[in-house]
Amino acid sequence: MTRIAKLPSAVRLVEVGPRDGLQNEKAMVPTDAKVALIDALTAAGFPAIEATAFVSPKWVPQMADAADVMKRIHRKPGVRYPVLTPNLKGFEAALAAQADEVAVFVAASETFSRKNINCGIEESLERAGPVFAAAASHNVRVRGYISCVLGCPYEGDVDAAKVAEIAGALHAMGAYEVSLGDTIGVGTAGKTAALFERVAERVPVGALAGHFHDTYGQALTNVYAAMETGIATFDCSVAGLGGCPYARGATGNVASEDVVYLMNGLGVETGVDLTKLRAAGQAISDVLGRPPASRVARALAAKGATP
Repeated sequence: MTRIAKLPSAVRLVEVGPRDGLQNEKAMVPTDAKVALIDALTAAGFPAIEATAFVSPKWVPQMADAADVMKRIHRKPGVRYPVLTPNLKGFEAALAAQADEVAVFVAASETFSRKNINCGIEESLERAGPVFAAAASHNVRVRGYISCVLGCPYEGDVDAAKVAEIAGALHAMGAYEVSLGDTIGVGTAGKTAALFERVAERVPVGALAGHFHDTYGQALTNVYAAMETGIATFDCSVAGLGGCPYARGATGNVASEDVVYLMNGLGVETGVDLTKLRAAGQAISDVLGRPPASRVARALAAKGATP
């Protein structure tokens, strides 16, 4: 397979389906199904799988079984299983569950931040401080997420300079990597490239990741555009699970199957087995009672190819 020279020779895919993909499902997903999904994604070859979130079950009831999920999954040496911990209480619970990596969230939009977590951007960074401090003392890695980097459902366009400022702050606090999220999927290739180039002035390219939603059908294009700027880590969600509850019509995270298919076609290594990935996507979709949102999975199914 001939690889386009200006693209990375390999990319690291962070599978976010078990947490980001399932957290907003209205019907409770059985713990058995979550554990089976994570184990299947491990078998498919992902180097990192966002397993769950240690958050208040009052606000995110779907993640109430976080400790049980972490206890029951079969962890493979060398694979990371990050969990979301929005505050120190969440971090302490994650530590008790033997999490080896945690994640914190900050929005690039003041309005979105206040509506989502009931505080502004500056305060959200302050809240993250104790998590970073505790993680450092326990030798736990912290990944930073920034949402609404290419658009906000309330404010519209988002200033790339503000995103760069927040990314720089997270990196300075100790985030080994900062994932830039197009939460409502409004980004285009040109804006994506410009954003990553701007943020790279504050944070090393190797410490940045892309997280794209496919609301306007631009997610794969944005992945490619980010790769052209040197980005080699991307978040993706099996079967296209997930979506933003604050954005009407949001179709969810870019499907892992579609990203792997793209990378295979470009000759870019992922280490992920597409056949095993499709099987994992079909299994969780069966649990949810709907077909996978992945276009690759649907196309292969239409051809009669079995996972």
